[in-house]
Amino acid sequence: MERFYSFNLSFILLLAGQMLFAQRIQMEFSFGKPHSSRSIVLKEAEAYSPNVTYGFEYGTEHHVDIRQGSHTLFSTQPFYFSVKAPEGNYKITVGYKGLRDSVYKSTVRSESRRLQLEQVKVRRNKSAERSFVVNRKDALIHEGEYVSLKKPRELEKLDWDDKLTLEFQHTNNIVYIRVEQIDNVPTIFLAGNSTVVNQEHEPWASWGQMIPRFFDTHVSVANHAESGLALRSFLSSKRLDKILSIAKPGDYLFVEFGHNDQKEKGENAGAYHGYTERLRYFVEAFRAVGGTPVILTSTARRAFEANGQLQYTLGDYPDAARKVAHELQVPLIDLNKMTRTFYEVLGVEGSKQALVHYAANTFPDQPNLLQDNTHFNTYGAYQIAKMVLQGIKNNKLAIRKHIIDFKSYNPARPDAPEDWEWPLSIKNSDVKPEGN
Repeated sequence: MERFYSFNLSFILLLAGQMLFAQRIQMEFSFGKPHSSRSIVLKEAEAYSPNVTYGFEYGTEHHVDIRQGSHTLFSTQPFYFSVKAPEGNYKITVGYKGLRDSVYKSTVRSESRRLQLEQVKVRRNKSAERSFVVNRKDALIHEGEYVSLKKPRELEKLDWDDKLTLEFQHTNNIVYIRVEQIDNVPTIFLAGNSTVVNQEHEPWASWGQMIPRFFDTHVSVANHAESGLALRSFLSSKRLDKILSIAKPGDYLFVEFGHNDQKEKGENAGAYHGYTERLRYFVEAFRAVGGTPVILTSTARRAFEANGQLQYTLGDYPDAARKVAHELQVPLIDLNKMTRTFYEVLGVEGSKQALVHYAANTFPDQPNLLQDNTHFNTYGAYQIAKMVLQGIKNNKLAIRKHIIDFKSYNPARPDAPEDWEWPLSIKNSDVKPEGN
């Protein structure tokens, strides 16, 4: 067995105790006039500046109107608002004010397109307040040791910078935005590949960036997945070390790998060799810090036979994950089985609507046809997030009581693709994520 599989319990507990809390952040931004005694009043929209430590990004200060009469920030275009903040969990509260003449809806995403609020309806002349939790992470493990980020991809992501960024979509008429650092909620850490990571660019998406929308303010989701990774490279880039350095008793680790593990070469390669050994290590290491590991089988690829039957392209990897879960008594969410059903129900052509299949010029600067049978679009990612939620409920995990706006999900009866609505972020790319 390779050297990194063995671990020292006291060392892991020491890492877990290294909680890097700076002074607790508590800010409230209001528009035109103070909303409370602690309000920072913005009388005009200004671009983010490190010297000021808050402001609008990507030129979207030109998309908003700070109305002095109603003392609100109003916009019908996408805008990004950032606050410089240390690593940690933050409760964000948005105070809305209704318009006189119409009902409107607001959607809010955080960092690299994580869905937080979905189509909040604000009625005429009524006020509304909505809160959600955002995890902001950085690459520091402890002094002198960092996660090995992929260059330049991860260095450019909102997920890894020193700011907490909020993306507002649809219509917004906002009285205040409150940002409060919190530390008393369980965190769900996500370890995985491109099917889990927060995809920064349209039209790519993953279930990991959709699932925060379904939790109340008593749970945080910290997505440490990255495209192209396998269990081995997640370990060697020190991403598990990072998670163990901040995890606390009561936290969760959701682990989904397999697609890229198939590429491993050497005498210890294979589902029942290195993959199984590493998966056991993830489980044992996270249990040592008092957390609950959860194993997820890999999402299926959209690969149909000529007769319309879906191929089993992941070999023994889903079965190996099931066996480790059974052996170590770990909760199992069988995404491989559920996504197979999902694709088969949609059919050969219909299943393209869940993945990145788009004609040329569907998006800006996208001259070529996009055909990807591994990576999801936003509709597909949202459906798979619901599969994960169903798995949480089936396993009776304690965090199920903090799930909101969800009753149950059957992959044999998915939501209709034509009913899906997702306002596009301003970033898009025709570059396929790493991994297959």
